[in-house]
Amino acid sequence: MRIHILLASCAIFAIASACDSSPVQMGGDNSGSAQSDSAAWNNDAEKQLMAALDAAPKHGLTKDLFLKGELPSDDAERSRALARIAMDYASALAMGKVDPAKLREVYTVPRPKVDVAAGLRQAIASGKLGQWLDSLAPQTDEYRALGQAFMALVQRSPDLPDNAIPSGKAIKRGGSDPRLPAIVRNLQSLGYLPAGEDAEDDPAATAGLGGRYTPVLAQAVARYQADSGLKPDGIIGDDTIAALNEGPRDRARALAVAMERLRWLDRNPPKTRVDVNVAATLLDYYRDGQHRSQRHVVAGQPGWETPQLGAPIFQLVANPTWTVPKSIIEKEISKKGPGYLAANNLSWKDGKLVQASGPKNSLGLVKFDMKDDEAIYLHDTPAKALFAADQRHESHGCVRVQGALDFARELAAADGVLPEFDKALASGDETFVDLETDIPVRLMYHTAWLGADGRVHFAADAYGWDNDVATALGYPTKAPVEFKTEATDFGP
Repeated sequence: MRIHILLASCAIFAIASACDSSPVQMGGDNSGSAQSDSAAWNNDAEKQLMAALDAAPKHGLTKDLFLKGELPSDDAERSRALARIAMDYASALAMGKVDPAKLREVYTVPRPKVDVAAGLRQAIASGKLGQWLDSLAPQTDEYRALGQAFMALVQRSPDLPDNAIPSGKAIKRGGSDPRLPAIVRNLQSLGYLPAGEDAEDDPAATAGLGGRYTPVLAQAVARYQADSGLKPDGIIGDDTIAALNEGPRDRARALAVAMERLRWLDRNPPKTRVDVNVAATLLDYYRDGQHRSQRHVVAGQPGWETPQLGAPIFQLVANPTWTVPKSIIEKEISKKGPGYLAANNLSWKDGKLVQASGPKNSLGLVKFDMKDDEAIYLHDTPAKALFAADQRHESHGCVRVQGALDFARELAAADGVLPEFDKALASGDETFVDLETDIPVRLMYHTAWLGADGRVHFAADAYGWDNDVATALGYPTKAPVEFKTEATDFGP
């Protein structure tokens, strides 16, 4: 079977370069638990475990991450080895193969807590080891969609190798370009155009292979652009070329990393919450288990990364002032003159640089205060134009929210404090409005995710944070994406 051949080696697509890496394992030493359960192993339990490991690719994992070489022939040693393998694989499915707190300095998003040892004992005793293992990974539409997309890319990639497409003049509808055949092949390799015999009757593929850019081919390009976080205008510029050059292997790698990050998450998140995908620069608001809205956000630029953390919004600040952090003063304001400070409503107070409330304030007209140790929060901004950009990693670490005033009113109304918030806003002065109920916020970093349209979407790895996760899963390291930030303001 093709998939088995592709995935039986150290890493997907027979990439063995990461085989000798030493991934950061979840949890502590499970050897005691493994040994205590070793006597319960039998042929049926072993078969169920091996079948589960054979199915590891649907999770973006490989069998040899857990089983290296042959099992011992001695019965006692074999049982102990099987117990250790089962514990490692179950932990990877239930909580992740990698400990995110050991990869990044800050990671406080709530994690799942699973007693894997107790579950393993019960599963073996009941003869339902395979069924139990299947239940440990996230049971969500998103996780299943990422797994299906991953397997589709794995199946497709051997016949359609990656093609490096050179940059150049933008290709528009009706034009012709010698790069179009390579573009068609890459779209085929990614599943946006039929391949093989199916491509012979496809007008997009046949026209593109002949070097003509027809409206039908442009539709396929636009679908790809939309899934890649680019403006879906069908114009093939250098940004689209760069995304196409990622190819199926890179996309499969992103999907595997995204599934790992989903395994890190609590399986029962709060029904009312705010989720921010920092990689995609998108905010999703859930109320009582229902998805209420999605908004663009502006997140930290490389070098000022927005951390992955979980912390609740506990108050709204109308007409906030902003005390400029020393790091921003030193790097961006220290050489500015009095005229600059006056133009931006900045003044020194008790040895601190403070920006007065008002429409020019870098926090805009509302700040969403969060209980965290990193001084990270959501806020409004006067720099509204950034929300329309494809690349929205432009802040100094905090998260700027599109339509922040409407969002604040929505939260205040649901919490029963809208009159207080509107009164505070109308005063023009900095005013703190406590929420009756804290609203959990999760700041996460997912470069592949399931959109509300039911399609899998991808974002560039702006921070290079996929590398550590990918390496631990047996995938190669990639060169970081080069991001050009506009540095339009000095806001947080």
